Amino acid sequence: MAVASPAAHAQTTMEAVLVTGPDSYTVRDDIPVPRPGPNEVLCRVGAASICGTDTHIIGGAFPGFWPTSFPFIPGHEWAGEVIELGAGADLLGWTVGDRVAGTSHAPCGYCTKCVQGRYNICENYGRVGLHAQYGHNTQGAYATYVVHSVRSVFRIPDQLSFDDASILDPAAIALHAARRVDVDAGSTVVITGAGVMGLLAADCATALGAGRVIVAGRGARLLKAAELGHETLDIAKVDLAGGLSDLTGGLGPEALIECTGSEEVFEQGIKALRRGGAMAAVGIPLSEPTIDARRLVLDEVDIRGVRASAGEMEKIIPLVAAGSVRVGELITHRFPLSAFDEAFTTFRSRREGALKVILYP
Repeated sequence: MAVASPAAHAQTTMEAVLVTGPDSYTVRDDIPVPRPGPNEVLCRVGAASICGTDTHIIGGAFPGFWPTSFPFIPGHEWAGEVIELGAGADLLGWTVGDRVAGTSHAPCGYCTKCVQGRYNICENYGRVGLHAQYGHNTQGAYATYVVHSVRSVFRIPDQLSFDDASILDPAAIALHAARRVDVDAGSTVVITGAGVMGLLAADCATALGAGRVIVAGRGARLLKAAELGHETLDIAKVDLAGGLSDLTGGLGPEALIECTGSEEVFEQGIKALRRGGAMAAVGIPLSEPTIDARRLVLDEVDIRGVRASAGEMEKIIPLVAAGSVRVGELITHRFPLSAFDEAFTTFRSRREGALKVILYP
């Protein structure tokens, strides 16, 4: 039987962003409050942040996949408080009142990839009852309440605000990206894209011991990278591959983390790498880039995909709490969930230098 606080049953409906079709959404206050099933928790969302992937999901860029159908509640970066336990959650150590941050993947836990610890590429992805990805193919957190599997919530220390903790999920992805390209002591790492993911990846590369971190981008976001103390390369003024060649004595970086999703930047990133180097692809290209296969073979250059994170949430929390990975500096705007249209427009248009936009249900 579920264990709950009185507040959990005080409301039967909640506020939520309901997407009814591509670029068609509204904020409703009559959405039924979900209930947790076995090994799930119901949480009151304290803060949710808008992710770049949300713009594509809401815009209909992945029809039939993210989401599988409409209507749909998006949102997968959030933090809040556990207010109700599904059956069995207490046996796994969860209690009402736990402060938590969520991540999107709730894997099956049984397939070969899950057993290997690579649950972000669970082989039962999308199979109802075995795998859920909240805010993608399963209802998300742009709402007063959200249900998550205990596999996809993580306790946060009291010193972390819900605002900061709502950015732990992308910070964990940034750490996963840095680990995918084996960032180590003294290495030169390039980050392409000076948005939130790029800035988080730069901090993660530094935390892992990179000797030199270069953020390549353009405009106001590149100025933010410089403000945070990162070395920068303005690719509005110079060719990415040529500029990095000049900065590295013609050798190129050992690692490159591609966060733009741009076909052109993807192709230039491969060209820029040092022999034996590796590129982590975080941004999802909406068109197919051309891959220089001869470069991959003759120079042993690696391209490694990055899908969400795989065990990095618990690793990123102490780094954020210690200030090694800076999330609060990336928050530029805050809105009540009722003003979602203004918040979403602000984020999507990068109005007033928008980086992380926080929502309060």
